[in-house]
Amino acid sequence: MTFLTAEWRNLLMANYAVDPAVLRPYLPRFTELDSFDGIHYASLVGFLFDNTRVAGFAVPGYRQFEEVNLRFYVRYREAGGWKRGVVFLKEIVPRRLICAIANTLYGENYVRFPMRHEWTTGTDTLTVAYEWKVRGRWNGLRAEADREALPAAEGSPEEFITEHYWGYTQISERCTGTYRVIHPRWRVHRVRAFSIDCDVEQVYGPAFHDALQEAPRSVFLADGSPIRVMGGDRIYNTLSF
Repeated sequence: MTFLTAEWRNLLMANYAVDPAVLRPYLPRFTELDSFDGIHYASLVGFLFDNTRVAGFAVPGYRQFEEVNLRFYVRYREAGGWKRGVVFLKEIVPRRLICAIANTLYGENYVRFPMRHEWTTGTDTLTVAYEWKVRGRWNGLRAEADREALPAAEGSPEEFITEHYWGYTQISERCTGTYRVIHPRWRVHRVRAFSIDCDVEQVYGPAFHDALQEAPRSVFLADGSPIRVMGGDRIYNTLSF
């Protein structure tokens, strides 16, 4: 059953190499860390929700809003093979109701801060920025990218980062939440310049300070698409119910 439909647009994805020992305390039970060429990534992702509907209904004031999240990559084995997914360490949005619904129904880690975004289209460039305000200080991500978007190359980091279609959350020591996100493959814009201004310890805690102070291994801008977030399930052992 579809829980939410929306469009995710202009996803700015900064991808950092992280020591797996930093990620393991956040790993939901029954999942394992996923990697690309031996690198375990955490991604700082800013994007825009647009035309959002919950259970088919548009909620005034909640049709369009920004999100910035920090996530890492996992996989879960079930009959038929691996499901590749993400675990969200923190998801920042500008509306309290979004936090209440997502945290209650899906066990997510949403928090509310004031947010804003900027998109500027040039002759051959696209500039995007996503910002959030914590204790009176604006934090943000900004990139200048090629205006033209191209398919992600097979076997590339861009393909690995974008081709994860499940979310996993730690419900308890015995239970992991899971849900599916459905969308087509995204095209990517090559990023020419990237900057970040973030009080990492204030926003994400000391565990991620070192990793997010380094330059990201890759940065790209995905064009996005309409998406569907399906209703959640629970995993209690090696089977889903």
